Amino acid sequence: MNVQGSVLGVDVGWSEKRRSSAVCLLSWNVRRIDMRIERFRATPSDRANTISRVAGESDLHAVAIDGPLRPGFGAIGHYRSAERLLSRGELRRRIGKPGQSSSPNGKKLNAQANEAALLVKRRLRIRKPKQKVQIDDYAIVEAFPTTFLGVMIEHPERLASSRSRSDRYFADLAERKCFNRLANRLLGGRKWSKEPDEVKNHDDRAALVCALTALSVVMGEFAAVGDGEDGWIMLPPRWAFADWAWRAACKAALDEGASPALASTGKLLSFSENELCSTTSC
Repeated sequence: MNVQGSVLGVDVGWSEKRRSSAVCLLSWNVRRIDMRIERFRATPSDRANTISRVAGESDLHAVAIDGPLRPGFGAIGHYRSAERLLSRGELRRRIGKPGQSSSPNGKKLNAQANEAALLVKRRLRIRKPKQKVQIDDYAIVEAFPTTFLGVMIEHPERLASSRSRSDRYFADLAERKCFNRLANRLLGGRKWSKEPDEVKNHDDRAALVCALTALSVVMGEFAAVGDGEDGWIMLPPRWAFADWAWRAACKAALDEGASPALASTGKLLSFSENELCSTTSC
């Protein structure tokens, strides 16, 4: 375990008028976990200035970005394997499906995610990746907050609210101190300087979940779906999944078969202390 360190989470949007994008720096030392969150507009100057200001001179162990990313950070423009898998069966019925990279909004999000990835790679100090699934020579990964949160909840479909799914999921997990337990497992009992349940804004929450995604990857405790050509969506570690969600993910992976969708194994990948497990253990 790293005694101290930092990870960055970036929630991207495409509004140039509203500050509907956000960045979260999650840092830890021997005693505590600190977070710093700021919002920005999707303009080159505001994006660059805000992300650079929040990250500062931090030596980042990883950066997680909420948007479709593929190796080389180029345009995707088609329905990816990771998106297909997370749109199957119970995952779709109980959590909802991710947007498609081939849709108009998916293309916008992909473009903004690419801009963010190229920016952090160019401007920030980021370490090399240690995980076995990579999209770049630097530790830059793709997050998807709604599914990251949803798979941790036993009955996500029961959380009726006028708020967005991800806000419902975040509020439920924060109230039940699930983020504290996740961080405790990953970072060994450090205290939050600001509790996750104090984060109320939708975009701030998404950026924090992206940072938690990056932290999970850094600690070698995560699951991933996707492939080496079109990229990987990083999810919580196996032990953080609700039982139904892990079974559903395993079934979805097996239903995809041996297509190139799921890399060389043709299976859902689960990592624990950097050891690869497959759906055969479900």
